[in-house]
Amino acid sequence: MFQENTSANCLNMTTSTEGGTFQKKGHRARILSPEEAERLVKDQVLVSEFKQLKLEKEAQKNWDLFYKRNSTNFFKDRHWTTREFQELKACREKNALYSTERCKVFQCDLTKDDLLENIPADSVDVVTLIFVLSAIHPDKMHLVLKNIYKVLKPGKCVLFRDYGLYDHAMLRFKSGSKLGENFYVRQDGTRSYFFTEEFLSQLFKAEGYEQVVNEYVQRETVNRKEDLRVPRVFLQSKFQKPFSKTEVLAD
Repeated sequence: MFQENTSANCLNMTTSTEGGTFQKKGHRARILSPEEAERLVKDQVLVSEFKQLKLEKEAQKNWDLFYKRNSTNFFKDRHWTTREFQELKACREKNALYSTERCKVFQCDLTKDDLLENIPADSVDVVTLIFVLSAIHPDKMHLVLKNIYKVLKPGKCVLFRDYGLYDHAMLRFKSGSKLGENFYVRQDGTRSYFFTEEFLSQLFKAEGYEQVVNEYVQRETVNRKEDLRVPRVFLQSKFQKPFSKTEVLAD
C-alpha cells in the first residue's frame, strides 16, 4: 500500500496536509545524494542526432501507441487537480452556462495547429497544461505558449503542473536515454523533459505572460510493505495573460 509522506530534503518550503497526504512547496530544488549526483555527472552521452530526428518525426505515433496500451490501467483520478487549482472547481460550479452539450472537443498539435481555427481570440477563462509540455521538444515549447496566448482572456491564467528537476523518473533513466539537458527518451519512444523553476519562468515570460505562482512540489511516496521511498518532484505554476494598457486605463 502506498501513501504520501513528507520529503526530508526540502528546505525553506511550506508544508500542507490533505487527508493524510503531506507535501512541501517552495523555490528550492531537490538536493541529490552524492550517489545520485555522481550518476548524473557520468551520464553525458547523448542519443545520436539521427535517432533524435526519428523520435521527433514519430512523436505522435509513439504517444498514440502509449495511450492505446494504457487506456485502462495507467490513469487514475488522484483528486488533486481541484485541490491545487481552485480555479477549475470554481469555473465549473459557478458557471450557469456549463453544459457538456456546449463543450467543443477537437484534436490538435499545439506546436503547429492554430487554436484560432476552433476557439475565438481572447475567449478562454482557464487553460490547463498538466503533464503536457514535458512531452514536447524544448525547442518547440514556446510555440505552444504562443498558441495558447491568442485564445486566453486577458487577466486569466494557464495552470501548469509537470515533472520537476531530479524527480524519481529522471533518475531512473539508464545510460543512453539522454537527449539533452534534462530531456530523456523512454524505451517506448515517448520523451520527457524535467523542468527547473528558472527555465519555465523564462519560457512563459518570453511569450508575454506574467508569473503568479511558480514553485516546486516535493513528495515522498512510501511503500511500507517493501520499505521503498520514492522522491517525487513536480513544478506547479500559474501564469497570467496581462491586460493591455487600454484595458487597464478603461478600468
